[in-house]
Amino acid sequence: PLVSCAVESAARIYPEQPVVFLMKGLNDSTQLPPNSTASAFSLLSAIDNVFLFPLDMKRLFEDTPLSSWYAQVNSSTERHWLYVSSDACRLAVIWKYGGIYMDTDVISIRPIPDENFLAAQSSKISSNGVFGFLPRHPFLWGCMENFVEHYNSAIWGHQGPDLMTRMLRVWCKLGDFQEVSDLRCLNLSFLHPQRFYPIPFRQWRRYYEVWDTDPSFNDSYALHLWNYMNKEGRTVVQGSNTLAENLYRKHCPRTHRVLIQGSEGSVTQELGPGDR
Repeated sequence: PLVSCAVESAARIYPEQPVVFLMKGLNDSTQLPPNSTASAFSLLSAIDNVFLFPLDMKRLFEDTPLSSWYAQVNSSTERHWLYVSSDACRLAVIWKYGGIYMDTDVISIRPIPDENFLAAQSSKISSNGVFGFLPRHPFLWGCMENFVEHYNSAIWGHQGPDLMTRMLRVWCKLGDFQEVSDLRCLNLSFLHPQRFYPIPFRQWRRYYEVWDTDPSFNDSYALHLWNYMNKEGRTVVQGSNTLAENLYRKHCPRTHRVLIQGSEGSVTQELGPGDR
């Protein structure tokens, strides 16, 4: 359900924009077959501006610095291949086509006004779970070059948030955040942690707790629910009145109605591991 909520909420916030969900395992067709009974797809494929496309990494990496790396890497020996390959794909997609990348455990709650931005996870650390750029932005080309030149898949995050943080320090000389204001240098914005991470990762369980009064998140554009931290398998339960359930009700009502309440149709399965 979290994957579905992430996609549905983005489609609701950006109704005039295509929301593209790239997935390994789809065939080369750009559309699901008309008689598809894949229950997890039916909900998303019914949304007008959502498009489910197959992910072809070899083709995606063509004409980027990642092409030579991908031709040489042995995925079967890579300890963190799921995450490393995802880190690479998001760089290539946004460099080639532009737009906003979001992990599938991010619930959109209002439009992001910036075109070229990174999301601060803390005062000095950039996330790569949400970022946006115009096509062919040189920052992302530099990230792809750095990805290859300093490749070290043994360290979790080295090719992802650590890469973004390294490149940001090369690109910008940034000070500290002042209250809830973003930092800017050249044509790049470094958005305050409140924009996407008002609940920090060590407190991720708070999303699955009942609050006396739900927070307004007035300073946030989207909420990262930290699915990577959720080793306990916590999920949204109908009638639990947790913060997460209330976010589903408000920002992805179709997902809540079909996947949580189960009152319409038989869509009961999750799409995948949750945050990639």
